[in-house]
Amino acid sequence: MGLFFYPRGGSAQVAGYLSRALEHQGWHITLCCGSLGERGARSNAATAFEGIDIVPAAYDVAVARWERGDDPMDAPFPMHPSYEARPAVPDRAFPWVSPTQGRRMTTAWADLIAGSQAMRRSKLLHLHHLTPLHDAAARVLPRVPVLTHLHGTELKMLDAIARDAPGVGRGPHARWWAARAKAAALRATATITISPYERTEAVRLLGLDPDTVHYLPNGVDTDLFEPHRASDAERREHWLEWLVRDPQGWDEASGRAGSVRYAEQQVLDAFFDRATGERRPVLLFVGRFLGFKRVPLLVRAYARARPRMRNPAPLVVCGGVPGEWEAEHPHTVTVREGIDGVFFSGWRGHDELPNGLGCADCFVAPSTDEPFGLVYLEAMACGLSVIGTLSGGPPSFVNVVDGEPDGWLVPPDDVEALADAMATAVNDKGERDRRGANAAAHAHRWHSWDSVAERLSDLYEACADAPSGTAPRSPISR
Repeated sequence: MGLFFYPRGGSAQVAGYLSRALEHQGWHITLCCGSLGERGARSNAATAFEGIDIVPAAYDVAVARWERGDDPMDAPFPMHPSYEARPAVPDRAFPWVSPTQGRRMTTAWADLIAGSQAMRRSKLLHLHHLTPLHDAAARVLPRVPVLTHLHGTELKMLDAIARDAPGVGRGPHARWWAARAKAAALRATATITISPYERTEAVRLLGLDPDTVHYLPNGVDTDLFEPHRASDAERREHWLEWLVRDPQGWDEASGRAGSVRYAEQQVLDAFFDRATGERRPVLLFVGRFLGFKRVPLLVRAYARARPRMRNPAPLVVCGGVPGEWEAEHPHTVTVREGIDGVFFSGWRGHDELPNGLGCADCFVAPSTDEPFGLVYLEAMACGLSVIGTLSGGPPSFVNVVDGEPDGWLVPPDDVEALADAMATAVNDKGERDRRGANAAAHAHRWHSWDSVAERLSDLYEACADAPSGTAPRSPISR
């Protein structure tokens, strides 16, 4: 298995969970992947993928070069680029990385693969995203079948390039990278997409044969994410810990974790009725501050919904990698527009998320064309009803089982519809709880990683057994 990036974001979670679940299916997995930081850091591959046989590609020297003002893409092992254009980061977007630097990345990864006995013994290569890893593998292991696993972010960049959209669509080397990605995709034996929407996009943007593109949804850790409704005392301690004692929220001016903090009484008054002590329902968002996540739209919709709530529910915005955001910063919007009841808890570890979900009542994320939306499934597995949009991945797993609703889906970019859904979820506890119970049953039955790995194992067998130059032509799921 190959992952070009150091551990962060959804694709790293998928690679880790799939590797462990596939081991249960009898496969031996070696994961060749990026790494950053000393052991113990979340971005360190040995830490993030503990228990998995890894071949790490260290990006520390590249980041150190960037901190000195040098180009990290010219490091002995070049820094990986990104699919998003963000300021002041070492992993600038692919379209601003030169072809010469791209070829050097291919050589660095080819040398890494060639130096690993386990990688050289591979019978199948499962490569996440479309990156120079594909070219490196083709150079070192040209006869080994490749299964490409698309996670959506690469397709968003390719779509922007195809449309000549501002930003990544118009970078000086955008067309070169798009051509390399398409060539790599066409060489693969088969391709995985994580939603029906992404399957359609992959065929459109990459020119793939539809019969070789397989829809395989992401899974959820049903041992870690399970229904647990925290007591009032647990909620009180949790929100005081996240917002008062150990605040990790951050503002636009500093980009520093902990620069946004709250007073204890301010939090208690927002989360509990001072007169009665009754807890208020909590709306929770979790994710990065990327443009398609629509977090500024969320806080504006919340401002419209709040007067309609019989028991005003706080909105907790959990996430946002410190210093990273696109378009408007949601905290800036909240302060500038004087929106009450919104709290920024900052980025939290994946192992902390189940407790946060257990102290919330409804998950809300109005992303537009979300590639999949693993965090929606994690919220559902914890027994939360979810609010999303009728776009991207969530419609493939929200409100799709036996006609039993487990959330609300509204039109994308519709502030009024989103406000109505939030107000309804807060005001109707019975319906909110009913949909939450449906969500938990759905997630645990259909989306455990073991069930996903079992379906993937069938595709592995088909790819490994396919004659050279051919592809398995019966998708595991449409």
